[in-house]
Amino acid sequence: MSEDNFSDEPMNDDDASFAEMFEASLAEVGKPLIPGKKIDATILQIGSDWCFLDVGQKGEGVLSSAELLNAEGEIQYAVGDVISAYFLSRSGGELRFTTKIGGSGSGTEQLENAYQTGIPVDGTIEKEIKGGYEVKLAGNIRAFCPFSQTGLRLAEPADLIGQNLPFKISQFSERGRNIVVSHRTILDEEREQLRVGLRETLKEGMVMKGSVTNIRDFGAFVDIGGIEGLLPISEISYGRVEDINEVLQLGQELEVAVKKIDWDNNKFSFSLRDTLADPWNKVGSIYKVGVKYPGKVSRLAQFGAFVTLEDGIDGLLHISKLGEGKRIRHPQDVLSVGQQIEVMVEKIEPEERRISLALTDNTDEVAETSYNEQPTTASSFGSLGDLLKAGQNKKEHKKHK
Repeated sequence: MSEDNFSDEPMNDDDASFAEMFEASLAEVGKPLIPGKKIDATILQIGSDWCFLDVGQKGEGVLSSAELLNAEGEIQYAVGDVISAYFLSRSGGELRFTTKIGGSGSGTEQLENAYQTGIPVDGTIEKEIKGGYEVKLAGNIRAFCPFSQTGLRLAEPADLIGQNLPFKISQFSERGRNIVVSHRTILDEEREQLRVGLRETLKEGMVMKGSVTNIRDFGAFVDIGGIEGLLPISEISYGRVEDINEVLQLGQELEVAVKKIDWDNNKFSFSLRDTLADPWNKVGSIYKVGVKYPGKVSRLAQFGAFVTLEDGIDGLLHISKLGEGKRIRHPQDVLSVGQQIEVMVEKIEPEERRISLALTDNTDEVAETSYNEQPTTASSFGSLGDLLKAGQNKKEHKKHK
């Protein structure tokens, strides 16, 4: 072959990438397979009894086709799908794999092998016993799973009976007469894989699906698959949430925005509010100065009452707007939390998210007041003139006595 057929031009990025992939594949082929090693394999062919896998070795891997069936007995995978499988043995040029050990033909020898290699085993939770559950493994062999090793904290014991789950054998002794298994170990491994993936892809501001795992007075903990974070009560809604249990429940599925990520301290926070439409975006078009609206008293303070016009939109009814012309000591003298009232909008400050309100039958009493305006001491007891007059009346009363 002539040297003219070769080019002196440097490889482009595509050529370099292909060369790197080829070198990596050769390196993988050279790695020995150890029983119990977990790998990702590509399905090449599915037969009635066996399916063939591309396992990155010189020979093809074989896996029982029965392991590809779902609960209804139907094949749940297709050629080209990638599955996780455990290497069992090399025999007659075949590389045997399994996704888990199961089936009526399995015995204590295979279970002991599964214990030594860390390969999962199929098991059915038969009944609740002291400290945990009795689990039936392949070959009608009994095992024990402690309550803490089910890993299903939201499940009631009665809901687990009859469930078929994968387990890892954590203890194997007395020739199989004493076997302890754990489902939680498998869940933890899956969770760690998800966590590794999230560490590379998760960014603040992303919206993720999750489920509520715990509810406290200050917020709820949400699991997004791989990590668990806090959803503070202030981030649940634009409106004020008094009782979190009225809004959320255990196991509830949510879509939350990632608020803060701290991998070093394993702390994460989420927001449900950030996934909702901001009600203040429509304030200018719905609420107008001088127009009357119904509202509900949501909170009382020394300087006035906060009135909810709708979830996430509260206005201030200043204490000077109450009392029908008479000065009052506190808004609670004339209003109560939860009371339905009619108010008129006096002022809207969109940038500060403030709305000043007045009672509809008291709109001409006082001019505009500030959110920050606090009542003076005199406002609670009357003006200075009223105090002097009261003192003079008291003296006159004593003289007549």
